[in-house]
Amino acid sequence: MHTYDRLFIGGTWTDPSGKDLLDIRSPHDRSVIGRAAQAQPADIDRAVAAARHAFDEGPWGRTTPAERIALLRRFDELARPHDDRMAALVTAENGSPVWFTRALQASLASQFNSSVRAAEEFGWEETLTPSAPDAPFRSVMRREAIGVVAAVIPWNAPTSSAYGKIVPALLAGNTVILKVSPENSLSMGFLAELLERVGLPEGVISVLPADRETSQYLISHPDVDKIAFTGSTGAGRRIAAIAGQQLKRVSLELGGKSAAIILPDADIEKALQDLRFASLLNNGESCIAQTRILAPRGRYEEVVEGLKMLVDSLKVGDPSDPGTFIGPMIRPDQQARVREYIRIGIEEGARLVTGGPQVPEGLEQGNYVTPTVFADVDNSMRVAREEIFGPVLVVIPYDDEDEAVRIANDSEYGLSGGVWSVDEEHALAVARRIRTGTLTINGAPIGYDGPFGGFKASGIGREYGAVGLGTYTEYKTITI
Repeated sequence: MHTYDRLFIGGTWTDPSGKDLLDIRSPHDRSVIGRAAQAQPADIDRAVAAARHAFDEGPWGRTTPAERIALLRRFDELARPHDDRMAALVTAENGSPVWFTRALQASLASQFNSSVRAAEEFGWEETLTPSAPDAPFRSVMRREAIGVVAAVIPWNAPTSSAYGKIVPALLAGNTVILKVSPENSLSMGFLAELLERVGLPEGVISVLPADRETSQYLISHPDVDKIAFTGSTGAGRRIAAIAGQQLKRVSLELGGKSAAIILPDADIEKALQDLRFASLLNNGESCIAQTRILAPRGRYEEVVEGLKMLVDSLKVGDPSDPGTFIGPMIRPDQQARVREYIRIGIEEGARLVTGGPQVPEGLEQGNYVTPTVFADVDNSMRVAREEIFGPVLVVIPYDDEDEAVRIANDSEYGLSGGVWSVDEEHALAVARRIRTGTLTINGAPIGYDGPFGGFKASGIGREYGAVGLGTYTEYKTITI
């Protein structure tokens, strides 16, 4: 049993304003695995005040990029030996299979290093070349920290989301309040323990689990200068409205309903093995999941049957078992939501290939969903248009390449996607036509040096690398 009865505010463990602790329950069997204090508005006020003071008057605002890089490297060195413990905590809280949480922890080194490389090469201050050689002045362009950052992250991949925000924000010289989901109180409490050991100045970082109402209080706080949010599109719209009203800087990484385009010449067997991860990683609770499978009509049944065999072969069960590929949904309400979408797909007339709304036999004590594949899906159906956030795939036929591109682009989202073909240049040409922020060809992994984010309702702004670092800075021009 893990217990966090205090809150990490400004680098110090502090008694919370509320006395009650939240029970953290296992998605596998709904048993209580820990308890944790939850932040209230009064705790937010303390965290923001500490961050404001640290930025405006403390030593943090006078640090150099090299000094900040050294401190963040210390954090990474402290964290790396604890990857297995962190993975186990996230698996226990989220129901994410341990193969996934371990792989995600291993990838944090690349994610971290891309941010540090960007900071080392970043144009923090540059002298601009005047438009005329005899100009009686010169201009200096600076990139400076924005101020106090409210970083609000989701529950589905908390460590990766936390790294994606606090590392570039701190490297740029901002102070940060990291608002985490109540479900992740244990893993993010452990993250706070690691941050405590780094030696950051007082007030620079807070880690606060809190509910939606307290989250809204944080992002609306007048002393917060920037909001960095990852989560649902609906929540993103509300945050964008608040940011617009207050003229806060804002970046939003939101939902997706990404398409996987299997071209007629593709290696179907390889494409299906790639889709095991691209479409079903983290129990389908992934914003980048490619859940619309677009298959050429001439090979349609081959794809449908292959997906059925693939999904039926995946082990569903205890997420702490290394042999499990799909674990439970995080909460009972998410389980009910996904099962309702499966019923909707049946009512809409889609062909149920495998799965269904029933709970997997023997797993009734947890938040489990039977992995499901629908065929003969029209792109106008709700199961093809709305983000389900669970292990539900739809297979949509197309007649020619132009139709495949139209279907892929016929979505309010534009976050991710994939193209499969034996001709890589042809696949690249198709990928260029898709209105989405990130695409992979033939199952290639997504890297961390390029920008990550979405078109349309999938967000505003980008994360990772130099572009992601830049979203935590303001331009200043000084003319001399």
